[in-house]
Amino acid sequence: MTKINSVIDVFTLLEKNNCRECGEKTCMAFAASVFMGKKQLSECPHLSPETVAKYTTKEKRVSALEKEYEKIIGDLKMKLRDVDLETRADRIGGVYENERLTLKILGKDFSIDSQGNAYTFLHLNSWIYFTSLSYIIHCQGTPISKKWVPLRELPSGKDWYRLFGQQCETVLKKTADAYPDLFSDLVHIFSGKQIDEMFDSDIAVILTPLPLVPILICYWNPEEGMGSSLNLFFDATAESNLGIDGVYQLGTGIAIMLEKLTRQHSGNR
Repeated sequence: MTKINSVIDVFTLLEKNNCRECGEKTCMAFAASVFMGKKQLSECPHLSPETVAKYTTKEKRVSALEKEYEKIIGDLKMKLRDVDLETRADRIGGVYENERLTLKILGKDFSIDSQGNAYTFLHLNSWIYFTSLSYIIHCQGTPISKKWVPLRELPSGKDWYRLFGQQCETVLKKTADAYPDLFSDLVHIFSGKQIDEMFDSDIAVILTPLPLVPILICYWNPEEGMGSSLNLFFDATAESNLGIDGVYQLGTGIAIMLEKLTRQHSGNR
């Protein structure tokens, strides 16, 4: 069987006609879901059985993805050893005490030592660990500008915003549509701040997942003949304080986390 190494590897197999018969809005979104193990190639009705059989199974693709992720984390932990955490704490809005650097992540304490060991009451999702390491290592300490921009307007955002829209904003919109209490939960559980309307939105909430990387979530209610919509905005300094891959991982990680939490909450009611 031939191994799939990227989203593009999947995308090149498709007819690119955005037929939506797979349940996704675009062929690119379907390709991303296949690569992440959320869907199978066989769910595309236009692929022949021979093509589907030629490529690796979901389990093998996920395993390869996990190995690549472990490598990235390993590299970040190696870089962390060269960082003076006490000096870095002042630059990135953290506190250094007892040989640990502590940050506020979504209102909760997250501490890490020079070996990369994490200490937190948060459920340590992979995106929290990855983005926290990236932030500590790469943050330039650029002051927040209070200028909100979509991801595509960040310096490197043009290469990322389409996939970001599919993997983050679309996921969050579906969650908000299905779970009306989402925004009040963001305020009360994750120390969010609801503000007056921004960009003519009906609801606007600011989250602070990292001290110098706030996120603005704007939601527009459905109107007659039009569905709802949701967009994320970042401070214009976000890339300098986290890197574009970290910004992408941060947004998609939050979207997936909220989707899972609301699904669990709904199932327990």
